[in-house]
Amino acid sequence: MVSVDTVHRSAERAVRTRLLELQRVTGLPVVFGGTVPGGGREGWFAITSQVGTISDALSGLVIRRGRGLGGTALERGVPCRVDDYAAARAITHDYDTMVAEEKLTSIFAFPVRVDGEVRSVLYGAVRSGDPIGDRTLRQASLVASQLQVDLRGTPAAGLPPVDDGAGDGTRRALVELADIIAATSDARLRERLARIHREFSGAPAAPEPVGDPAAEGPEKLTRRETDVLRLVAVGASNSEIADQLNLSVQTVKAYLRSAMRKLKVRNRTAAVHVGRAAGLF
Repeated sequence: MVSVDTVHRSAERAVRTRLLELQRVTGLPVVFGGTVPGGGREGWFAITSQVGTISDALSGLVIRRGRGLGGTALERGVPCRVDDYAAARAITHDYDTMVAEEKLTSIFAFPVRVDGEVRSVLYGAVRSGDPIGDRTLRQASLVASQLQVDLRGTPAAGLPPVDDGAGDGTRRALVELADIIAATSDARLRERLARIHREFSGAPAAPEPVGDPAAEGPEKLTRRETDVLRLVAVGASNSEIADQLNLSVQTVKAYLRSAMRKLKVRNRTAAVHVGRAAGLF
């Protein structure tokens, strides 16, 4: 059985790797972040990885839910950005001293969600006083999606158990199959697919509920539908989404159609708008 410490170390290594990638693809001088303990259920996290810092001010800093920029991202589950941290009025200023020691000005905090829970928060920052643009935030979203895949591979992420002899390709296929099962409205087909999943994985599939169509508000999106819409929200193309989520373009289109049907809209832009308004991602 994999220990909690081993899982935590694995998650931290993934965060460190993706932070290095975040700095490389965005050119940001400072990036940092950490994992949220308890499989995302705790109301705090510590900054455990930093690249480009000039002091120890952020090392091990505990961020509480709802406090500062990262705590706000943790609480809301959506990316948050301020152009002038010291003057920002939409956040608390519990960590101003540490931010000032690093001479940081424009900062974003990007929560990484797995199965609806925030499992990590990634930050990017500059010292120049210039704002961080939408293009940079889009690049950060793609890196965050890669980290999401990394963290989903840990036991805490709740993946259906897969025989240890299965390769990465098999694991990805089983995860995708579970999402397709969740999105299938035909009960007979869903049961057939679930049986196939059980035969290959050695464990029952765990599709997410699609919600009651008669209930008020939109049906619940599956994990993959939410992942796809989150990337649509930052301007990613279908091919970019496919690359980041290890899916085919046709599968991405299928998830988009399913999401639009559930949200009762006719295009991807409207789906993002309605999904955000409903607090689905």
